[in-house]
Amino acid sequence: MYTFDPLVPRPIDQPTEVPLGGLTTEQSTALDEAKIFVGPPDPADRPAWREALHRWREDARERHGYRGAAYERPGAAWAARCHTVAQVWLWDELLYSFAEHRFTPERFLADARERFGGLDAVVLWHAYPVIGIDDRNQWDYYRDVPGIVELVRELHDAGLHVFVDYNPWDTGTRRGADDVTELADVVSWLGADGVFLDTLKKAEPELVARLEEARPGIVLEGESKLAVERIEDHSSSWAQFFADSPVPGVLRAHWYERRHMQHHVRRWHRDHSEELQSAWLNGVGVMVWEVVFGVWVGWTPRDAATVARMVAVQRAAGDLLLAGRWTPLTGLTPQAEAAGVYASRWEHEGLTLWTLVNRGEEDWTGPVLPDGAVTGGHLLPLTGDDGAGAPLVPARGIAALLHVADGATEPQWLAPLREELAHRPHVPDARFQHRVARRLAPAGPLPADSRLPADSRLPADSRLADGAPPAAVVVPAGEHVLTVRHRARETGMYQGAPYVDEWKPLPPRLHDARTLQREVTLPVPVAVAVSEVTNEEFAAFLDATGYVPAVAHRFLAHWLEGRPAPGTEDEPVTFVDLADARACCAWRGGRLPSEDEWQLAGETGRLHRGTPAVWSWTESEHSDGRTRFVILKGGSDYRAEGSDWYVEGGVHAPDHSLKYLLPGLGTARSATIGFRCAWDVEVAR
Repeated sequence: MYTFDPLVPRPIDQPTEVPLGGLTTEQSTALDEAKIFVGPPDPADRPAWREALHRWREDARERHGYRGAAYERPGAAWAARCHTVAQVWLWDELLYSFAEHRFTPERFLADARERFGGLDAVVLWHAYPVIGIDDRNQWDYYRDVPGIVELVRELHDAGLHVFVDYNPWDTGTRRGADDVTELADVVSWLGADGVFLDTLKKAEPELVARLEEARPGIVLEGESKLAVERIEDHSSSWAQFFADSPVPGVLRAHWYERRHMQHHVRRWHRDHSEELQSAWLNGVGVMVWEVVFGVWVGWTPRDAATVARMVAVQRAAGDLLLAGRWTPLTGLTPQAEAAGVYASRWEHEGLTLWTLVNRGEEDWTGPVLPDGAVTGGHLLPLTGDDGAGAPLVPARGIAALLHVADGATEPQWLAPLREELAHRPHVPDARFQHRVARRLAPAGPLPADSRLPADSRLPADSRLADGAPPAAVVVPAGEHVLTVRHRARETGMYQGAPYVDEWKPLPPRLHDARTLQREVTLPVPVAVAVSEVTNEEFAAFLDATGYVPAVAHRFLAHWLEGRPAPGTEDEPVTFVDLADARACCAWRGGRLPSEDEWQLAGETGRLHRGTPAVWSWTESEHSDGRTRFVILKGGSDYRAEGSDWYVEGGVHAPDHSLKYLLPGLGTARSATIGFRCAWDVEVAR
């Protein structure tokens, strides 16, 4: 029985009330623990509320001896203006082409420019959720990727900064040097600009110092709430699972240090308007995360367009947001506030910027600023008006007003900003655009760029005899109902996000055992080989065909001088990818079994597991256009211990399935994945 409602923020995620009047030492210290300070619903309370926020900041800085040294580093100054960061699976099909076997940053960046107004940074997410399939550690999943240094260089050349990901829970795979040394080496080798601290709110001082030594100006971004005292040495933080108050509140870490950049994200939500509005009112950024560990949680046209409008203003008016006097929940007309409109005001050198949000469901085109809010100069609606000069604050959207005072110089960025915003209108379409993962048909028995002589012949012991090959389990034709068991992971299974609109998936729902039913119709009987293809059998395939994979990286990496190591001839062949397995099965006159055929054969109890036991590739390649995956069956002897985030190791029953996200460039070849072949059985007429 669940003890929490996953659709409701936990108490730890809720905003914190700010006592009005004088703060006691205990009250001030308690405010250190806030994520967001509650915005008071009564406008009459807001002056005292803002005064309390100022007093807390002064007191907290004094108590913690704040110096702001991290923000004086020239190499880290970019972080304060990093308003959009995308978390990207390294093998996202926008970033990588499986057909061309190459990274495609130009395609990824073009999509980001069109929909989100471009990006300031990207996190190259690399290992989770495939880590643990074998003993490769998190550093191997960067170091072993051909062309990754060039990918980082291309992203840098396009003006983006690059974060790498650190998984402190990775303690059960291959051990090398200590984490501090390994991470510093990867950062230096890749020329990374920052580190995302997965599952960590902060890095320990030793790690901070070593990373700064390896890459001066390195930016560390922790997950969730950063302790006040560590704002000193962490330039950024990941505002994940932050719930706002009905009247928008103030982000505690950014209020404490304006140069501290936070990135709002609610990874499983389909409506991002609330965190976007919080980011807009606080002058901070957002994380764009559409492929969440292998499942599609894409952004609606409305929210993507809102990001583009936000960042256009934030990039242009960055000095106002960083150095201007910030007045959260500044005064508006009672009519506007009654409609759900709220604003922050930013003032600097004769310029005043209002960032406005509309939490209501109807567009607001009435008066926004109260009488006397501005005198002289000229007032410009930056993000559009109602056609008569009144600012338009669209429903669930954002808007901006700029006042240029008499005698103030009109900023050089104003004209290009207005031109850009003219091409970035508010988009009201908030419909979630589903993606369906479709089963991909093999592109033929062999990949087009692999070499296989046309005169290859089936070996005699693999020819069909009496309708079925020898040493095979025949699964009868007809309808079958399968119960499939799997572990609940953030990858989901075949379709859709596993945690829609949830705040933070927690046990028992995260990592628990799940089942699904599959109805399968086999048009003809299918024979599934009793045993996996061995090293010796795969060597015979190579000898007969001269097969050369399109990408040779890691191909048969366990062999010695192109041959199986002595004593391993009868072991299942590994270090082969899906294309290699398809080619071998085709040469034997067959194909890979589907995951359902594999299970049906396995449930007869007659499939033999080789030594060592290895997972099996199946003919189950799927893609939703952004993520490719395949279903692995059988399990392996290998098990990475120490964390629930690893792939589930060990040998599994035939009904167990693992959704495995396909990496490219040969990195899918593993010490723990092999294959067996299958044949359609000809039925005598």
